Amino acid sequence: MRDAGPDRHAGLDRRALVAGILDRRGDAAVVAGLGSPAWDCHAAGDSPLNFYFWGAMGGAAMLGLGVALAQPARRVLVVTGDAEMLMGVGSLATIAAQAPSNLALLVLDNEAFGETGRQAGLTGRDTDIAAIARGAGIDAAFTVGAEVGEGSAGFAATDFDALAGMLFAGEGPVLCVAKIALSAESDSYPPRDGVLLQARFRAALAGD
Repeated sequence: MRDAGPDRHAGLDRRALVAGILDRRGDAAVVAGLGSPAWDCHAAGDSPLNFYFWGAMGGAAMLGLGVALAQPARRVLVVTGDAEMLMGVGSLATIAAQAPSNLALLVLDNEAFGETGRQAGLTGRDTDIAAIARGAGIDAAFTVGAEVGEGSAGFAATDFDALAGMLFAGEGPVLCVAKIALSAESDSYPPRDGVLLQARFRAALAGD
């Protein structure tokens, strides 16, 4: 068992990582899980093609799957946290069964429950989300930002071109777990109006 706790490793700068990835998104739709993933996606630049979860924990991956199936010609990226991904871990089996080639998931893993007090999380012990995804049937599941600075995909986690290439052009479904630092970033809140977020996301997907 590995040492657990919020000081266990430096990790990647999550906001810089998200900004570097989304800078290369093109016309991809982005579903942002609740908490820090939503704030980071908004900080990288608000877009009608972003759908932000404010409190529906565990639902980001399944919404991303629905969008990917409804819009097979558009790339869909889900940006979520380790705790939310574990809450909705059963979605990985459904995603594998549906096998949408246009879906990718970026799991920001700080090995802690960052939104509720930074308690040590399960992924800082023995839980490996990428391994769970592969066990569910998602072959293209890998981790970047581990202690050696390299991921199982064979490139440095800070090589945004390579990572974005996997997330936005690799044969899906793709899942990347990014080991990030437990950090406090400035607030960057998207609109709270759920009706507005849903309406503008739908209009953007339809090209209106």
